[in-house]
Amino acid sequence: MSHATRTRPARTSASARRTHTELLSVYLNDHLAGATAGTDRARYLARSCRGTDLGPTLEAIAGEIAKDRRSLTDLLRRLHIPARRYKVYAGWTAEKLGRLKANGRLVRRSPLSTVVELEMLRAGVTGKIACWEALRQLAESDERLDPAVLDDLLHRGHRQLHTLEELHREQTAVTFHASGPQAPTPASRGTGAR
Repeated sequence: MSHATRTRPARTSASARRTHTELLSVYLNDHLAGATAGTDRARYLARSCRGTDLGPTLEAIAGEIAKDRRSLTDLLRRLHIPARRYKVYAGWTAEKLGRLKANGRLVRRSPLSTVVELEMLRAGVTGKIACWEALRQLAESDERLDPAVLDDLLHRGHRQLHTLEELHREQTAVTFHASGPQAPTPASRGTGAR
């Protein structure tokens, strides 16, 4: 009886570690799929806005988002978690399908596309920050994770989010102001002009 009592915690501990690793694998691979989609979307948006005021800022953000994806794959290797290729492909495919959404224009790019894509990037960066926060918490007890590296990733993620929020505000103002109803001109106001 006492022997069974001594050995049971060891089996439970090994089982708990296995469960922990399996759950972490699912979690990080889901984020890798999201990072793949986010990287492609950021590059696509930067290309679409090349030559505009948004272009240089979006180029820089797209480069950082791609770098963050590489950081995530590095962390997977450090944790001995294999990347699940089917999830990566699923993220890539989802991003491509997302471009087929209706945007009010059949041929030319609609200004609304930029507004919606900025919102998608903001959602992606918010999710990425949550992932870095979870890993930063794990770094307190897992020596394979470097707290300083995760702090840098968190700082960069918050900076990206702030920049995207600013760009979204500016683009929303431009898009809906330009397409909204025109105020009456002095010549037409109250003169019966047609």
